[in-house]
Parts: sequence; structure tokens; C-alpha cells
Amino acid sequence: MATATSPSTGVGVRPRVDPRGPRFAAAVSTIVLAAALVLVGTTAGTVLVAWQTLAFGLGALVGLQAQPYGFLFRTIVRPRLAPPAELEDAAPPRFAQSVGLAFMVVALLASLAGATVLATVAIGFALAAAFLNAVFDFCLGCEVYLLLARLRHR
Repeated sequence: MATATSPSTGVGVRPRVDPRGPRFAAAVSTIVLAAALVLVGTTAGTVLVAWQTLAFGLGALVGLQAQPYGFLFRTIVRPRLAPPAELEDAAPPRFAQSVGLAFMVVALLASLAGATVLATVAIGFALAAAFLNAVFDFCLGCEVYLLLARLRHR
């Protein structure tokens, strides 16, 4: 993850994001993953799994700014909203993207191999996590990130 440098201190500053962006991305992911779950075992389902794998991969490996749903949020949704009350550290949502990527790589490989049960389970886990974030503002991957951070500091 790239860090910016503070002009006043010269010290690295972690990127911050509007917390509504990852929640918007989770809502779009929920729709894509639900469709992929319904279409599992079909070419269309595999294409949706591949697309979601790419979306999570960009968010995890390049950064949240490269995530396609984040781009939609920044260009279409955010300009129509009031400024956020506060920004949050980008690291937990980016970690969540990595967790989603892991599940989607399994789902994609399973889909390509014809292992529809494994693909269904992997898509289901990713869908459950995206749904929790979209509907209840509970980012499961973010919570795991914070738990690991606490354990690392012990």
C-alpha cells in the first residue's frame, strides 16, 4: 500500500477513505455475487465470478482507488452526497478486499474446473461478507484486520 508523506512532518501518512465508498462497493459486490451464485455452473456465472475476482484483485493489490466500484462511487455517487463526517484508514477495507479476492480465486478455479459445489461455497462466503457490510455496515474483513493488528502488537 502506498503511503503519502505529510508535508509538515515528512512522516508517512496512511491513506484515508470515505467510509461510504467501501460500503457502496459491498452493495454492488452483493448484487454481482448473488447473480453469480444463481448462475453458478454456467458460462455467465463464471464470467461474473471472473469479474468480481478482478474487482477484488484491483482493490487488494493496487488499492481501493483502482477498485471499479470505488471509481463509480467517487465519480457518480460521492459528488451528490454531503462530505463525510470523518475518513477512515484504508488498510482494513483493503485487507477485506484481499479476503474477498482469496474466496473469489477459489470460486473462479472451481468454476473453471467444474467443481460447482466448491464454487458455490466460496461465492456464498464472499456474498455473506459483502451483504453484512452493505446492509449492516459490518465489515467482517475489516474486523479480522483489526483483530490481527491487536494480536501483532502484543
